[in-house]
Amino acid sequence: MTAPFDPQKNNAAVDRPFLSVWEIEAYYGESYIVQNVSFDIREGEILALLGRNGAGKTSTLRTIARLGNPELKHGEIWLDHQPLHLMKSHQAAGAGIALVPEDRCIIAGLTVEENLQLAQIAPPIGWSLERIYELFPRLKERRKQEGVTLSGGEQQMLAIARALARDIKVLLLDEPYEGLAPVIVQEIAKTLKIIRDQGITTVIVEQNAVAALKLADRAVILDTGSVVFNGSAKEVLENEQLRAEYLAI
Repeated sequence: MTAPFDPQKNNAAVDRPFLSVWEIEAYYGESYIVQNVSFDIREGEILALLGRNGAGKTSTLRTIARLGNPELKHGEIWLDHQPLHLMKSHQAAGAGIALVPEDRCIIAGLTVEENLQLAQIAPPIGWSLERIYELFPRLKERRKQEGVTLSGGEQQMLAIARALARDIKVLLLDEPYEGLAPVIVQEIAKTLKIIRDQGITTVIVEQNAVAALKLADRAVILDTGSVVFNGSAKEVLENEQLRAEYLAI
């Protein structure tokens, strides 16, 4: 990709990317962590952002979400004609970006339902509690239970549900399968497919690369902060040499 998406020049909705990341460079202090990273995502796609530990995956998610750490020093990020690279984190959230971090950040002292209601205090409000409970019946069963006392899989469901409680366009997931049993991983993956069918675009960072690739439409592989592969998830699954070199699988 040689130039960022220009909403003034590209009007064909069928061809334009929904989320466009163009030559971003991000730093912690004086240290490069993301170097010249570019990729596009179509609306409703799932993209697996993969690589070994320390490759820059989480930092890329945080940069897209405009969290300020790492600091974006160069490049552009466009979401549906909106310049995320010019926004603060709360503005990016208002534009439709939701990051579910690896530690899930369930608020202690609040029930499942209170965690969800807190996400809906201010607009833009997304899915109703009824719709969320339809997708996550287990959360409905435990809606009066303190969120931090849920199992790991249930906490991940709550973290995703809390994101959906806002009016989001892009869901950024950092290690959603971390520490979960295979049967729960399958359940979360099934849920993410349903979310995709609702038109929400998803970027998933995951050490369980095979599970992420089976879920994703496309894949980007990072190595020491730079893109070394950008293509279909199927191609990565079928390329043993690529997986061995950059994913150790």
